[in-house]
Formats: sequence, structure tokens, C-alpha cells
Amino acid sequence: MKRALFVCMDGPKGTGKTTVLEAVTRTLRADGLKVIRLCESKLDPYRGETMALVNRMARAPSEVLELDICQRLAHSRAWISRHVLATQPTDSVMLIDRWYPSDAAFRRAVTFAQALQLNLSQPVQVPDLHVGLITDPRVSWARAAARSRGLGSTVLRTFEAHVASTQAFKQAFEQQGWALYRNDGALEDTVRAVAAGVHGVLGKQR
Repeated sequence: MKRALFVCMDGPKGTGKTTVLEAVTRTLRADGLKVIRLCESKLDPYRGETMALVNRMARAPSEVLELDICQRLAHSRAWISRHVLATQPTDSVMLIDRWYPSDAAFRRAVTFAQALQLNLSQPVQVPDLHVGLITDPRVSWARAAARSRGLGSTVLRTFEAHVASTQAFKQAFEQQGWALYRNDGALEDTVRAVAAGVHGVLGKQR
């Protein structure tokens, strides 16, 4: 590879995204690949300021405010692209927990097409593979409710909002032609499918 392979994993709340990401990391490492795990929220130097706006919008929804949030997230991803992604070893696979596809699940007033363009108009690195995870909303809602932190979202507060989030995310991935996987069944099946997708992209680049 001339540069590190970049794979993002996104999905609505409770779809098992982080669990799958951890298992895929182990699988790819067992296959002899150098895998670097990254997390957008932990790398974002402006996260505190942006989340303050997200909390404000939860109290008083506003299209103008949501657009500002999308612009800030795109700016943060451009920063991560320049200062983190570009510095990784060229023989590695970078797996990141959330990237711009997540906007499809969490934006309401701003369309995903708008949010996507905000990212593509900046030097935000485009993943070699966009991985999306979905489940039946009832499954992911129950999973989220079972966690100690619950749903853990300032954006989604009701089951109805969660259903809309899942539908919007699924539609965006289908429209873009990105890799979408269901994670309703055995974890091993999902991990095997995602790992195969990564190997498929690697095979095309070599």
C-alpha cells in the first residue's frame, strides 16, 4: 500500500459498533495486518465546544445551530485528517470509530446531503471503506437501554427518534452505495463480513 488504508465504522446508537470494531481489530491483527484503532471524539481538539452547542440545540432546536455544529464537525475532521491520519504508517489499516457518515443518523434539520458536502468541501479524508452497522431499532434500543449509561445521547431521547435515526442512516448508506451490514445476529457473522470487506479493498489496492 502506498498509504494507510482508512476504514470508518458508523451506525445509530446501540447497533454494536464499538463491539464489532474491537472484534474486527482482533481478527485483522490475527491475519497479520497492522491495525491502528482511532476514535473521532477522542481525537477532536474542539469536541468540548461542539458538544456545548449540541446540548444547547437539544434544549432549543435550530437549523442555524445544527448547521454550525455540522460545520464544526467537518472542521474537526479536516484537522484529524491532516494531523493524525496523514501521519500513520503507510503499511497500516486505520479503523476509526465514527466519521462523517454518522451525520446521517444524528442530523435532523440539516440534510445528510448538506452535511456530506460540508465535509467533502474541506480536506477531510475520504475513507477507502465506509462501514455502516444497523439493527432492527427495537434491538438497538434494548441494547442501549441495557448499558449502564443508557442511550447516552443528547440528540435521541425517544424510541420514535431512534427509529427515524435508523431509517435515515440506512437510506443514506444505500444512496451512497456504501457497505451496510446488519448486526442483529451472531457477532461472529458480522465481524467475518466486515473483515472480508476490508480484505477486499486491500486486495484491490495492492
